Amino acid sequence: MDDLSSGSDSDYSNSWISWFLSSKGNEYFCEVEEDYILDRFNLTGLNTEVSNYSQALDLITDQLDDEIQDELRGSLDVQARLLYGLIHARWIVTARGLAKMLEKYKRSDFGRCPRVLCQSQPLLPVGLTDVPYEKSVKLYCGRCEDLYSPKSSRHGSIDGAYFGTTFPHLLFLVYPNLIPPKSGPVDLTQVNSGSSGTGTDGKRRRRDEQQEPTPEVIGEINTASVALKAERYRPKIFGFQVHEIAKLHRWQEAVRDRQVARLEELDI
Repeated sequence: MDDLSSGSDSDYSNSWISWFLSSKGNEYFCEVEEDYILDRFNLTGLNTEVSNYSQALDLITDQLDDEIQDELRGSLDVQARLLYGLIHARWIVTARGLAKMLEKYKRSDFGRCPRVLCQSQPLLPVGLTDVPYEKSVKLYCGRCEDLYSPKSSRHGSIDGAYFGTTFPHLLFLVYPNLIPPKSGPVDLTQVNSGSSGTGTDGKRRRRDEQQEPTPEVIGEINTASVALKAERYRPKIFGFQVHEIAKLHRWQEAVRDRQVARLEELDI
């Protein structure tokens, strides 16, 4: 899924990682520290995911034999990209990796939400699956809690497994003050992992519970069936739904089910 760009031996004169990060289309990636890559414990299981694993790792860490033929080097570059992407997905959910991605988030390196009412809320990259070669990367908005495709085709071709399903939600869990409000201006200046921002959300949710929506007729469309078929994104951390969001989803679905029942009674 990556938008590949060719590289000559001179391109690797500094390091493979610096060359990779400076290539067009790789702006979403952050630099994985070398000591993390060299710790084989962090790479457990990746040898079954990547062909020519040892040589691809040597290429990433600039230890590949210079005598490797150019033809083999081209195929190794593809495997090195895959390996670095899978390592990157593990790195960005560590404390140091989160800190690096936080800086990119604060600079809005991943773009801003196209939804008008989100007031240009910065986005975060996320994968729909942790398995490579299945889904491309998407962008998650913490304000509307929805997903968007990258504007650039180069970014849109990046494999979502290189960021994983956990990253943006773990970032907000570690830095709760970054959880954006549902209304008002965007503020990325407060970063404090010791406080929680769920109190206001709880009050807003209780207020919203008392204000159920009224049925609406839209032409000849059966709004009840449309509501039941609506697909929604469910944030997860290591495969488990985020507790507060899961509670909110249960409440929203209960309200939806009650509303659908009323619409069916009115035969709308």
